Amino acid sequence: MSEWAPKRFWTASEVTKAEGGFAVALDGRPVKTPAKAALVVPTPALAQAIAAEWDAQGDKIDPTSMPFTRGANAAIDKVRIQHGEVADMLAAYGDSDLLCYRAESPVELVVRQAAAWDPMLDWAEMQLGARLAPRAGLMHAPQHPDALQTLRRQVHALDPFALAAFHDLVSLTGSLVLGFAAVSEQAPASDLWTLSRIDEDWQQDLWGADEEAQEIAELKRAAFLQAQKFFLLSQKPTK
Repeated sequence: MSEWAPKRFWTASEVTKAEGGFAVALDGRPVKTPAKAALVVPTPALAQAIAAEWDAQGDKIDPTSMPFTRGANAAIDKVRIQHGEVADMLAAYGDSDLLCYRAESPVELVVRQAAAWDPMLDWAEMQLGARLAPRAGLMHAPQHPDALQTLRRQVHALDPFALAAFHDLVSLTGSLVLGFAAVSEQAPASDLWTLSRIDEDWQQDLWGADEEAQEIAELKRAAFLQAQKFFLLSQKPTK
């Protein structure tokens, strides 16, 4: 027996102006979030991406094929309401950032991590004003409170749509620095994702590829790239 899925009930979608931004209408009826709030986004580009997802649906609606819609729903129904809690949770990654916890051996992995991650910590110091220090081993060692507070302020400054995307960028990589690098377009998102996989790629080089692990990694990679796209589309162009 096949799973039930809601059927398509509209002919065409369109982007409309709305109070506070831009909305998507289906045959003239505005789209609502799961919590029944108005789905209003800050930019026409993001609204157009959402409208395109609705237009692309077949006879049955497939929510898994609508990542921009899901992201907007999360920003409106969850992040906007719990902005402070979400920002605090993400800012806490700065004190245990992936890029700071280095292997003690073998030397080849130590060198590979340093070559990949040291430039990112240098970038964070220059562009974010926060120096995070690397340490060998897995034991937690607190970062300087001033650096953490600097990063925390910047996380809290993100609007709900930016923070919704930032949540995925940080949680998928385990790195606050890589999250900021992605939203700043410091490097292509695919390159930043590769930087987050140094340890996993090392293990793969040693023991060979695991098909299931590769499939999971590819899903996470796609989610990371999607989160960056959502962030960029949600931001108004600066002159």
